[in-house]
Amino acid sequence: MASVKVDFQVGNDGVAVITICNPPVNALALPIIRALKYKFDEAARRNDVKAIVLTGKGGRFSGGFDISVMQKVHQTGDITLVPDVSVELVVNSIEDSKKPIVAAIEGLALGGGLELAMGCHARVAVPKAKLGLPELTLGIIPGFGGTQRLPRLVGTSKAVEMMLTSKPITSEEGQKLGIIDAIVSSEELLKVSRLWALEIAEKRKPWVRSLHRTDKLGSDAREVLATARQRVKKTAPHLPQQQACVDVIEHGILHGGYSGVLKEAEVFKKLVLSETAKGLIHVFFARNTISKVPGVTDIGLKPRNVRKAAVIGGGLMGSGIATALILGNIRVILKEVNSEYLQKGLKTIEANIRSLVTRKKLTQQKAEGALSLLKGVLDYTEFKDVDMVIEAVIEKISLKQEIFSDLEKICPPHCILASNTSTIDLNIIGEKISSQDRVIGAHFFSPAHIMPLLEIVRTNKTSAQVILDLIAVGKVIQKSPVVVGNCTGFAVNRTFFPYAQGAHLLLHLGVDAFRIDRLITNFGLPMGPLQLQDLAGYGVAVAVGKEFAGAFPDRTFKSPLVDLLIKSGRNGKNNGRGYYIYEKGSKPKPDPSVLPIIEESRRICNIAPNGKPVSVSDQEIVEMVLFPIVNEACRVLEEGVVIRASDLDIASVLGMSFPSYRGGIVFWADQVGAKHIYSSLKKWTQLYGNFYKPSRYLEERATKGIPLSAPASSNPTTKARL
Repeated sequence: MASVKVDFQVGNDGVAVITICNPPVNALALPIIRALKYKFDEAARRNDVKAIVLTGKGGRFSGGFDISVMQKVHQTGDITLVPDVSVELVVNSIEDSKKPIVAAIEGLALGGGLELAMGCHARVAVPKAKLGLPELTLGIIPGFGGTQRLPRLVGTSKAVEMMLTSKPITSEEGQKLGIIDAIVSSEELLKVSRLWALEIAEKRKPWVRSLHRTDKLGSDAREVLATARQRVKKTAPHLPQQQACVDVIEHGILHGGYSGVLKEAEVFKKLVLSETAKGLIHVFFARNTISKVPGVTDIGLKPRNVRKAAVIGGGLMGSGIATALILGNIRVILKEVNSEYLQKGLKTIEANIRSLVTRKKLTQQKAEGALSLLKGVLDYTEFKDVDMVIEAVIEKISLKQEIFSDLEKICPPHCILASNTSTIDLNIIGEKISSQDRVIGAHFFSPAHIMPLLEIVRTNKTSAQVILDLIAVGKVIQKSPVVVGNCTGFAVNRTFFPYAQGAHLLLHLGVDAFRIDRLITNFGLPMGPLQLQDLAGYGVAVAVGKEFAGAFPDRTFKSPLVDLLIKSGRNGKNNGRGYYIYEKGSKPKPDPSVLPIIEESRRICNIAPNGKPVSVSDQEIVEMVLFPIVNEACRVLEEGVVIRASDLDIASVLGMSFPSYRGGIVFWADQVGAKHIYSSLKKWTQLYGNFYKPSRYLEERATKGIPLSAPASSNPTTKARL
């Protein structure tokens, strides 16, 4: 393992080169910060040092502060673990140094890394280096002076944009803006930086302390901040770090840079302890953990390259999967049953690619390159050398079984046989073939080329090699792969099947439909359960409802509502009428004419006590929709459908858009408390029936005071492990 240290070397020219060594991204871990302070102070004391260059080892300057420190703060509640870097190191040892310091930037300077560089008196970079302050994505603000120095180097408007969006810029753009003083090749970087530092010492180049500058703040700075504040209020009401960032920038403009640095440090520490930061930092680490699969990634196997894949079925899902694969530089054979369907599928893929070009997510050259990897066929001739096949046809067992039997005969022995099914047991799909170790689920979420989650569904016969290969494919096509067990609905759809049902139950208790959706969107989900049902279409609602009613009859809430909606000629967004009215170019509007249909369903179900609408608070409505989801998540955890609770958190965030600032469904539930969730569900069970009945896992955790996310005791029937 490479040592974590800070190198210090003084050349014959009198320039001390201080090098951060903490691969892979030279994170500013606590030992690094302490060593930097020591080395800068040593350079300041030594008579043989005229000037200083700060750089990073291994082609990277620094990726920023070590976020694991904040994780420890959240675990212990001890904010003193976060060191005072902004004043002690960046102001005292770097910016106010009596000897000039130049940052030599290669690869990236992000977060605290860029903040260190901005404290230096000049910055020299290589081409295409990434510069940015992404702290707001973690629920915090820059904490090493970034909110004060960036506006003084690039101007208030650009600084606000960079921080609020967390989008990095290149060194070329940085040079135009004024944060980078020169761009040179990697080979010349240290040489030029040393000369630059000496020229500052010899007063042949300006000695610039960025915190003291005001020339770039602009006379309209407060106007820029007022506009940003209004925008943040509207677009990010749940993200306190956005408002705080604007406020701290303004404080520095009004009271001076140094006062701004002190204010920033104070606000930074408060935000580190906020619920938002806890949630976002949990998601950050959980996302890095999902690819660690016991018995797969830890047994010395290496993933095999998937260079050529086939997709069977060119419908909405199949064409989306094919799009994702060609964007990942994988050759794709798209198979359909006739020319008409094939041409339609190919045109959909082309439209997907063109749309990315239009939205400037893809260059024209890369688009043409991706489309050149695609070929449409009507038979299996091209399947003789494919490395993977993903079946994406209609949910019909006999058809899928026939396809898998054909594939086993035609495809090479190493070929992965994957299904995109969302409802059918994989064991049933593969039961008629002999090589069941190659059968795996590749469950994409629609639209498949955009949604980031890939559920990798293993059976008890799927080989570790095949799982590892599909994890690697997921990463290549820019997905976050989560390995899950084989059960009805897998992890995400299984966990969230009570979502619409909880809303329907509330409707039948007399709660207003649009109040339910409004409160759930206020909570942070992109749309409420009823609008989501409109979006999916009622055919999907009927099919999924039957699937889960068959699998979990003891806890399914049944009502005639969807059938009544279909009978009235509604099919949600598909035909412009559902709970909402959908007109091209405008937002969905609540449809008052749906209310008599809901009323009819209420009369048929007749579950409201004494036939009268119940009185429930806004908080109760949110809890009555979301607590049943937590309850099902507990069953998913108990059955071992996921490897760890944090995997389900990531799956809920990426697959169902559960708000990331709440940390995912299980993390959020732990913040609420198992005891409160259990007692609420128990009360509602007595009032409204078994839909709310607490799971055994939830009852045990609530009774014993154990977090829901704590690892379960060893389960021999776990479905997500070998």
